[in-house]
Amino acid sequence: MNVARLPANEPHDANVLGVMRSLGYTPDDKFVLDVHTDIGRVSIVHGARCEVIWVNHSGIEQTTDCHVSPSAATRPVAGDWVTLENETIVSVMARRSALRRPDPNGRDVQVLAANLDLVLLVVPINKGLNVRMLERFAIMAWESGAQPFVVLSKADKARDVATLMEEARMAVPGVEILTTSSESGEGIAHLRALLHDGVTAVMLGASGAGKTSLLNALEGSAELTKTVTRHGEGRHATTTRKLYRLKAGGVLLDIPGIRLLDLMVGQEGLSETFSDITALAIDCRFRDCAHHGDPGCAVEAAVASGTLPSRRLDNWRIVKRELTHQEHRRAPEEMTRGRRTKPRPRDERDQDD
Repeated sequence: MNVARLPANEPHDANVLGVMRSLGYTPDDKFVLDVHTDIGRVSIVHGARCEVIWVNHSGIEQTTDCHVSPSAATRPVAGDWVTLENETIVSVMARRSALRRPDPNGRDVQVLAANLDLVLLVVPINKGLNVRMLERFAIMAWESGAQPFVVLSKADKARDVATLMEEARMAVPGVEILTTSSESGEGIAHLRALLHDGVTAVMLGASGAGKTSLLNALEGSAELTKTVTRHGEGRHATTTRKLYRLKAGGVLLDIPGIRLLDLMVGQEGLSETFSDITALAIDCRFRDCAHHGDPGCAVEAAVASGTLPSRRLDNWRIVKRELTHQEHRRAPEEMTRGRRTKPRPRDERDQDD
């Protein structure tokens, strides 16, 4: 933890704390405020420069375009808490959560946004539900360390919303789901109530999902989007990652739309998103059961009996293969150790643990 304690009885302590809370500071952040240290939050990143909102020693809010010191150990992203010296970012505070995707180089991981409490999975349903996309978004959200929340957008143009809601529930068991429309206002009040003081959220979705339109509906503004085409696609496209302080009191990060290929896959996210398969796998004969022809597979038995939809297992296999592929690309030296060994009964393996 970065410990920098706020001195008692300073006349502007309340102002400092008030501004920091409006930026999303909570007791869960891994640092303590110090009136003698300039601490702020990154709102926008422009290449090698960052816009930072911070509070000076008089308790007055400032917005500064900052360089990043070469000595900074971590590259800042939108949502990061940072310390400043002479309008330069000198350090990035430890992150309590981070939304990540594979780096284009295929080996590293790129952080999209930091210090999140809520990941809003924005998926349009005007042309049906893209179940695969929703599952991938959920994996990425669970991997971030924040709480996922499904926002089905463009509900005013959807057919059979009840069926689409049920498909979404099956895709992400246990995750709350909300239907919304930036045109009719459906679900906006509920969404706004989620984004109260102390909550930092990010909207995760593909381009054209209606993220910026939802932001405008939440804030009652329209300057961020342009006209909509006859196909219902907004011409506006978010091109950078930006932090907004909302009228409801929370903080929202708007990031560019991403593609399925950009999604980060991790074991924890896979287990959470496919929690129905994770629960069934407990009864598999082998602990490392691949659910693909292994003897005594409880998951395939559930598919055969109709308890588990075959589509769920098919999608799990696809994502599992991608997880293995990503792990191998990030750690080539582990490829030779990644060959699957002959399954052994659970009781034999437990003796080895």
